[in-house]
Amino acid sequence: MHRFSKTLFALTALLVAVSGVHAKVIPTDPAELIASQDQVRATELIVQFLRRYHYRNRKLDDAISEMIMGKYLQAMDPNRSYLMVSDLEEFQKYKYRLDDALKDLKINPAFEIFKRLRLRLEQRVAFAIDLLEQDFDFKIAEEFTPDRSEASWARNEAELNEIWRKRVKNDALNLTLAGRDPDQVVDVLSKRYQRLADRIGQFTSDDVYQMFINAYTATIEPHTSYFSRRASDNFKIRMSLSLEGIGAALQTENEYTVVRRVIPGGPADLNGQLDTDDRITGVGQGDEPIVDVVGWRLGDVVDLIRGPKGTVVTLEVLPKSNPPDGSYKIITLERNEIKLEEQAAQKEVLKARTDYGAFTIAVINIPTFYTDFEGRERGDKDFRSTTRDVRKILDELRENNIDGVLIDLRGNGGGSLAEATELTGLFIRSGPVVQVRDSSGRIRINNDPDPGIVYDGPLAVMVDRNSASASEIFAGAMQDYNRAVIIGEPTFGKGTVQRLVDLSRFAKFQAENLGQLKFTIAQFFRINGESTQHRGVVPDIVFPTAINAQEQGERSLENALPWAAVRPANYTTTDVSVQLVDAARRNHESRIRNDPGFDYLLGEVEAVREAAEQENVSLLETERRELLDIRVKGTLDRLNRYRVSQGLKELGDLEDEEEEDSDDANENSLADNILRAEASRILADIIALSRDERLITQHEVNMK
Repeated sequence: MHRFSKTLFALTALLVAVSGVHAKVIPTDPAELIASQDQVRATELIVQFLRRYHYRNRKLDDAISEMIMGKYLQAMDPNRSYLMVSDLEEFQKYKYRLDDALKDLKINPAFEIFKRLRLRLEQRVAFAIDLLEQDFDFKIAEEFTPDRSEASWARNEAELNEIWRKRVKNDALNLTLAGRDPDQVVDVLSKRYQRLADRIGQFTSDDVYQMFINAYTATIEPHTSYFSRRASDNFKIRMSLSLEGIGAALQTENEYTVVRRVIPGGPADLNGQLDTDDRITGVGQGDEPIVDVVGWRLGDVVDLIRGPKGTVVTLEVLPKSNPPDGSYKIITLERNEIKLEEQAAQKEVLKARTDYGAFTIAVINIPTFYTDFEGRERGDKDFRSTTRDVRKILDELRENNIDGVLIDLRGNGGGSLAEATELTGLFIRSGPVVQVRDSSGRIRINNDPDPGIVYDGPLAVMVDRNSASASEIFAGAMQDYNRAVIIGEPTFGKGTVQRLVDLSRFAKFQAENLGQLKFTIAQFFRINGESTQHRGVVPDIVFPTAINAQEQGERSLENALPWAAVRPANYTTTDVSVQLVDAARRNHESRIRNDPGFDYLLGEVEAVREAAEQENVSLLETERRELLDIRVKGTLDRLNRYRVSQGLKELGDLEDEEEEDSDDANENSLADNILRAEASRILADIIALSRDERLITQHEVNMK
């Protein structure tokens, strides 16, 4: 599926359930949707800003116009389930005119195209609700294609009817497999479909304008986007949700609300059952019934999930390891505020046992690069920051007689660039940390601000596909200086800098509210001259869980800036031998070959991969139930093998896992523990091998 339709255009996932069964679809009043004067002024400013100040200077021409058309259609109908070939043929007259519409400030074609979509969607909803009058036969062997994002457009209404017949049947089968009786199935689906029509009829001129302008910004690169005046206000609310609520950043993918990121230190993170890419299909308040939210607008789902601190919210979730025909799980969370203390760097001391003996490894987990800007501005002596907290931890660790330090940056999406620079300075004596090139081509080098060094012992850094931005700067610097061995998965690959501009500051009249524009203004480069953009940081020792790394992060985004390079900065590396890291890698590969923990993890990774590659799903109930049983049994078998290896009792079913009191019972904590323990063993091997390099030669002989 195109990542473009998963991110910038959440507006196309349409929302909230209404009461009543077999509600009548009422066609919307074809009142004129036209561009307002505010939108005309906003368009003028957006075109100017992107032409003059964006890092990627792209000419607004016919080629861009064709791309805008494609992305606008993709935004409105990402699954190609509403529009027909005849509609697209009619839209061809705009194919090379949208660039002129933007430059001439005449953007009414965007509204004309949208009105056709609105008509087609209402027709589809009426057809779907009529289908609910009949009984579905789940004993017929046929298949449904859930993801039509790259399929051919329907040639006529008959083809659309067949697509929707299978869609409605699949929706009904999903609910049947989830335990809903026939009356409940009809009730849930009739409300779901009716709300699609209701919601499309409520689209305002601002909604349509934002969708169209974002089709334009997405032709430049994926981190440039426009927020209308209403979306700007909602954006602030959603940002506060990340700090108070369940602690999860959400987005819309087709008609599902998908977890984009679990916020460190929040209820979802501490609970451990909600994971990135899980799909939220229902939301309940306390003991109240769960409300189906498939097809809801993102803001309305957020409103249901958000609530006062201390109250309980229940989520019905389709895990990322299951396709759209998979089994659901129920997660109960107590809403709470995410406190700075819970996001702060924390330490844990582990015993890593290898063939060379037992070693004491200190793990420092850094969920984000944070700083108390207000405290710093006030001159508070004890204001909190990543670097200050890690410095304090390192001072405390001197009393523990540790053999090495492992910095865990998994899931760290970035934060303060200054903190990434200062944190690097704790582990090197002096030198450059990162290079920043602006849109004019000028390069600025950020140096370690502190000439001292806090810790000069053995060091490793653990990263994954969600380690981004500031995390990549720190990990890249540690790798370039040969200061640490990098372990884990290739990182996200976001090496760009964005600026948010309030367009209302440039309004001609005080009453104008023109929204906000976020656009890319600079790019990061490592001190070796290579960009972190696109490629990310590739670990020295890559975990086998990274089998689909090329489908993750910046590498999967359309129009992402490519990898690039500049002249290396002037710096001096340490003398960590390549042979030492190679020997540690061979030890790691040998160790995990028959490891029950990695057997479990790789089985889950494979399940996710298979679900992602499954193009069609069966509409035969017996086959679907059989496949679900196979998936559940496979997970349970792998989990029990690991539990037995750790001296734990076997589980009767996966529901028993949620009732266990130990951290090992939690799937996310289990994966976390397995990977962190192996990273500690890798560092222990490096420590042993560096103390006696004769072990490297002996190891090579043994391997032969």
